[in-house]
Amino acid sequence: MADTTGNTAAAQVGGPDPTPRKSSWKYIGPGIVVAATGVGAGDLVATLIAGSSFGYTLLWAAVVGCLVKISLAEAAGRWHLSTGRTLFDGWASLGRWTTSFFAVYLVVWGFVYGAAAMSSSALPLQALFPDVMDLEWWGVACGLVGLVFVWFNKYAVFEKVMTVLVGVMFVVTVYLAIRVTPNLGEAFAGLLPVLPDEKDSILNTLGLIGGVGGTITLAAYGYWVNAKGWTDTGWMKVMRLDNRVAYATTGIFVVAMLFVGAELLHSANVAIASGDKGLIQLTDILEAEYGTATAKFFLIGFFATSFTSLIGVWHGVSLMFADFVARYRRGDQAKGAEIAAGTRERSWPFRAYLLWLTFPPIILLFQGQPFRLIILYGVLGAAFLPFLAGTLLWLLNSARTPREWRNGWLSNGMLTLAGLLFLILCVKQIWDQPWSEFF
Repeated sequence: MADTTGNTAAAQVGGPDPTPRKSSWKYIGPGIVVAATGVGAGDLVATLIAGSSFGYTLLWAAVVGCLVKISLAEAAGRWHLSTGRTLFDGWASLGRWTTSFFAVYLVVWGFVYGAAAMSSSALPLQALFPDVMDLEWWGVACGLVGLVFVWFNKYAVFEKVMTVLVGVMFVVTVYLAIRVTPNLGEAFAGLLPVLPDEKDSILNTLGLIGGVGGTITLAAYGYWVNAKGWTDTGWMKVMRLDNRVAYATTGIFVVAMLFVGAELLHSANVAIASGDKGLIQLTDILEAEYGTATAKFFLIGFFATSFTSLIGVWHGVSLMFADFVARYRRGDQAKGAEIAAGTRERSWPFRAYLLWLTFPPIILLFQGQPFRLIILYGVLGAAFLPFLAGTLLWLLNSARTPREWRNGWLSNGMLTLAGLLFLILCVKQIWDQPWSEFF
């Protein structure tokens, strides 16, 4: 059934089409933010482990993963620009079930992610300054700094700081990739889509494709596009260039860390732990191999990677929550122009969710993470990307989107591929949960 409110919104954005802006590097911004937020320490560890286990064999999977994420972020940005409505407003038009899922997801996900982000940012700081304070207090300090920074700054300042931190990440990861002297012949061979011979290689490959470069941050991309001041179809070419830059940047991070895993760990048959602590193990290996200076340089990059994810979520997901509350309270369309005006960043729901991301998770830092909550967090997190891919397919192939900006065959193919991929990973994640211990 066509959604008449969607057509109205499209008409408001339309009229005479806005003059297209020339695609230019000087506008780049939201893409840098989404790349920095989406690539966390856990993603780098997953790529390191793939390199240490399979060498260069799965390089192609990392590249495919970036292409899949490009399609999802582009679709989210295209919805915002072509309709003038926010993504949550689009979800709300599909039925109450989307609101229920999103509300539960934000509450549980934010509670657990807050603790994980603070802990991840604290690890490299404690390694750099081991005698200053305990890990938990470093985590509290990171959370509070993120809270104060996002609370008192608007998008423009936020984007500039994220760009600087991305520059640090870029320099560190590329330096390490060059330092380990990659075998370029094997690397190019790794672009051929082949699977390792090991058991569960298909699931490991799908996990690498699906695991690098964002979850809810992909949905936040459209909100950052609006916060940048891009609110109509005149910015469509700019947004697409910005999005490609985002995942080209992500691709460089991923490929660089896979090189490090393949050369430094695979060749020496060294295994590291999954999760953020694997990067601390890598620090020790780098120190033994290349000296203290390289190890400390890596820890600085590790901190930049973790802290960009922290403040990116503090800003982007709080923006989504503020939009969710505004749409729920008013019951009318949520406009991208309101985000561009900065009113969402000054609203009480934005700041309330900032507090939710910061203070309740501190309890988890000191008392451990409740078992049942972690299981629920894992399931909801696994379900979000199939939800995002499926709803974007629905929205961008219906009358809710102006005809000119609906999906073509390539977008439909990539979103369908993304949806199937994430659905398989979701089922695996749910299957692997220890449900017998849950009840």
